[in-house]
Amino acid sequence: MILHELDDAADPRLTDYRDLTDVALRRVSEPERGLYMAESAKVLGRALAAGHAPRSVLTARKWLPDVERLVGPLDTPVYVVPDAVAEEVTGFAVHRGMLAAMQRPELPAVAEILRDARTVLVLEDIVDHTNVGAAFRAAAGLGADAVLVSPRCADPLYRRSVRVSMGTVFQVPWTRLPEWAPREGAGAAEVLRASGFHLAAMALADDAVSLDAFAAHRPARVAFAMGSEGDGLSRRALAAAETVVTIPMAGGVDSLNVASAAAVALWALQHPPAA
Repeated sequence: MILHELDDAADPRLTDYRDLTDVALRRVSEPERGLYMAESAKVLGRALAAGHAPRSVLTARKWLPDVERLVGPLDTPVYVVPDAVAEEVTGFAVHRGMLAAMQRPELPAVAEILRDARTVLVLEDIVDHTNVGAAFRAAAGLGADAVLVSPRCADPLYRRSVRVSMGTVFQVPWTRLPEWAPREGAGAAEVLRASGFHLAAMALADDAVSLDAFAAHRPARVAFAMGSEGDGLSRRALAAAETVVTIPMAGGVDSLNVASAAAVALWALQHPPAA
């Protein structure tokens, strides 16, 4: 690593870390600049283990041993700054030890992600980064082989998504699907079917199959689609699905948070009821 002691919040070398609380700006600037943020030693370690390359690291002096353990052999600029400077630059108190500006990898093709997968989670138009991160954590912990996100779904590599996922966005293969009905080329449903996947949609519907019944006779390859926090799955997603599945509920509650629903569905697929 290449150490730099900085005490000026206006230093241009800190540009990658500037105004991280401006969500609207970061949603645009991070993908365009090929950038995402890894926050904490655990998250940075998982990003490095996945083969991602750091552009630089921002940290305080007391965390240098942890930074050196992770990026010591690399030619990575490490910016050591006082806590007050870090907060002025980023817009929040950096209390997780370090921030790393990471080079955003190129997303793989959908067919590549699906090649060896049996259970896939599909996230359609989920705009809350916390829910996206939580869904990835459920996918990692409960047996999903991959996650596919729609074109308008929140960025899994946004700082909050990465943090909530505990870095599991780096261990679960993922990429973006095309639109359900694009103007040119194959749509999402066609791409999934070409790889032999049965598309199941999680939704409330009169003809829905209960989750336990679906899990008891699950197809060999399943893509489970979850919709947005407010409206659920789009009409196009529901029309593309081969089966609509619902979680039986009690207490007058009709649905769960999307990440919770993903966890329940994935657990059920891994633990089907006895025939």
